[in-house]
Amino acid sequence: MYINAEWSVCHQLFASYGSMNPDVTFHWAVVVWKGYMYDIDENKEFEVKYGKMNGKGKEYNYEDKLIFVGEYFNNNRWNGKGWDYFNNGSLKLEGEYLNGKEKRIEYNNKHEIIFEGEYLNGKKHGKCKEYYDNGYIKFEGEYLNGEKHGKGKEYNTHSHQLEFEG
Repeated sequence: MYINAEWSVCHQLFASYGSMNPDVTFHWAVVVWKGYMYDIDENKEFEVKYGKMNGKGKEYNYEDKLIFVGEYFNNNRWNGKGWDYFNNGSLKLEGEYLNGKEKRIEYNNKHEIIFEGEYLNGKKHGKCKEYYDNGYIKFEGEYLNGEKHGKGKEYNTHSHQLEFEG
């Protein structure tokens, strides 16, 4: 992580002191400067509006490798478009989120698609496709609150033939 001359690192100041300047707020190893925050303890940097994480941000692992790029809303990760990465830097997930609804594509560590579809409040919900590690379709259908529901097709891992349709 790089901190340029505009940033000052102020440890443990906010515990007992608020800020008189609305552009600067101190937190444990955190600095907010003109609407942008860098949190050394959490290894994050993000926009701040109304005293909360709101807007674009990035998160890094403890080796300073990027593990998330996306948007926050009211201190919650994933509002709008976002990308999650494995610790080795390869893409793990890309999605678009709004009010608990998600459209996402998930990858294994070989960058092969293993899921593409919809989530609601953290559970598979709606149309989706799941894939075997070899890239062939495993399931194509619908979920309701994390459970397969409605019409769907399941395929055999070896022959890639349709095993079940219902």
